[in-house]
This record gives sequence, C-alpha cells and structure tokens, in this order.
Amino acid sequence: MNVFLWVLQGLLAALFGGAGVMKITQPKEKLKAGLPWTEDFSPGAIKTIGSLELLAAIGLILPAVTGILPILTPLAATGLILVMIGAALTHLRRKEPPAIVINLVLLALAAVVAWGRFGTYAF
Repeated sequence: MNVFLWVLQGLLAALFGGAGVMKITQPKEKLKAGLPWTEDFSPGAIKTIGSLELLAAIGLILPAVTGILPILTPLAATGLILVMIGAALTHLRRKEPPAIVINLVLLALAAVVAWGRFGTYAF
C-alpha cells in the first residue's frame, strides 16, 4: 500500500505541478483557449489557483522525502480535495459535465492519499 500511495502522490504532484506552473506563467488570454473557465476569473485569481496547485504538488512529495514535517503531505492532499471541490462547482455552474468527472477522479485520488497518509501509512 505504501508503494501505491507513493505512485499516487507522484502522479498527483506531476499533474498539479504542471497545471500550476501553466496557470502561473501563462497570460489569461492564452489560457482561455484550453481552459474556458478562466473567462470567469481575474488573472490574479487564476495565478492564485495555480500557486495553490503548485504548492500542493510540492507538499505531496518534499515533506515525505525529506522527513521534515511529513504531516504536510496529507494536508497537501486535503488542500487538493478542496481545490477540486471548487473546480467541480465551477464546472457545474458552467454546465461542463466532462470536466466535473475529471475533477471528481482527481478528488478521489487525493482523498486516497490523504486517508492513507493520515492513517495507517503515515510517515
């Protein structure tokens, strides 16, 4: 189970790290093409979301690898759960069902990491 959790942490860190960097570095106008929901948010809000995703990606890996404050790993997963709830609600409001499914899958993966790292498989 520990290996499975590490794989999930790595997958989530790669996905959210990449998405976060993209939202931080790209202008809103460029993001609109692939992420239509960005029309509803200010550039600052988009960069904040990207920053939260990037910090969570780092939090999924770095504390566990270094052994410094490893409690941050399940907290980062919990933060991603909250981000995915917000994303799903945004897509629900915009009537974008395929995006909601993706949000719920990512939420479930983050929930497994949070459950495992808060529980029996904590560091």
